[in-house]
Amino acid sequence: MRVYTIDPLVDERWSEFVDRNPKSSVFHNVGWLKALWHTYRYRPIVFTTSRPGESLDSGLVCCEIRSWITGTRLVSLPFSDHCDVLAESNQSRTDLLGHLADRVEGKFKYAEIRSTEYLPPPLGRSWRSGAEFFHHHLSLQPALDELYRNLHKDCIQRKIRRAEKEQLHYSKGRSEFLLRQFYDLLLRTRRRHRLPPQPLKWFLNLVAFMGDRLTIRVASKDAYATAAILTLSHKKTTTYKYGCSDERWNRFGGMSYLMWKTIQEEKSQGSQVLDLGRSEASNSGLIQFKDRLGAEKAPLTYWVCSHELAVEPRSPRIVHFARRILPPLPSAVLRLP
Repeated sequence: MRVYTIDPLVDERWSEFVDRNPKSSVFHNVGWLKALWHTYRYRPIVFTTSRPGESLDSGLVCCEIRSWITGTRLVSLPFSDHCDVLAESNQSRTDLLGHLADRVEGKFKYAEIRSTEYLPPPLGRSWRSGAEFFHHHLSLQPALDELYRNLHKDCIQRKIRRAEKEQLHYSKGRSEFLLRQFYDLLLRTRRRHRLPPQPLKWFLNLVAFMGDRLTIRVASKDAYATAAILTLSHKKTTTYKYGCSDERWNRFGGMSYLMWKTIQEEKSQGSQVLDLGRSEASNSGLIQFKDRLGAEKAPLTYWVCSHELAVEPRSPRIVHFARRILPPLPSAVLRLP
């Protein structure tokens, strides 16, 4: 079957296809793709088995990433926890992945697919399993009192009560003020974890292109922001994408309070699932936090296509180097776009 290439930023068929496809996520959304392009110049492309002018019935969206550190590669999609191949038949999916494998040979170091679905072995010897994570999701369909009972009594419920006793101020929206509060806490959290922060431009573009699909929630104590989260919505799924806090105020339970407010509000607005994203298998603290919210988890395996003998998409040496140099850097440097 012939495979065609389209530009999802200008071809209106992509948005229509994403809206009607039951397996699509917020990471397939044009707003997310525009933020990737305008922040990092990662140009998205979609491979499809649908002919020009026809309504789409399949699509595999990728970004070409050029880096002198990690080489040129195709990723579906960068900064996205998961991004399934959208195809109405197994044959279409196989054709799309086969086409991607052909594209890699001689031009790219590797391609990476971040699928929540198992990709069967017949894809060929060039495909292999890559990084492995856990994917967490919380059903919002039970009644609110049942959702509350499912929260860990000591680690979540007790902190929610503490936040209410301390009368934490709660605010939400997409204003510049809320974004600045969120970003200040993000810088602090990333420094604490010895990880490089995303540039402020990334979040400005997310706000601009995601519109009312994006919500920032902030908990404050005595005018000081203590915790903040950023969520994205797509159809009946709300995705928890970023969370951050000031560890000096953690005893007031701001993060647990914000998660409970998110559960309450998103359920009332019709969401049926709270997607809590991925967690590295080694990050027991994050996994435990999501488990204590009552979420279910499933293995999430990324798939890599490379014609080289061995490729490691994520370089431990780069992460180790970043964790050594970042803590001493002043916040003004970390804020650079």
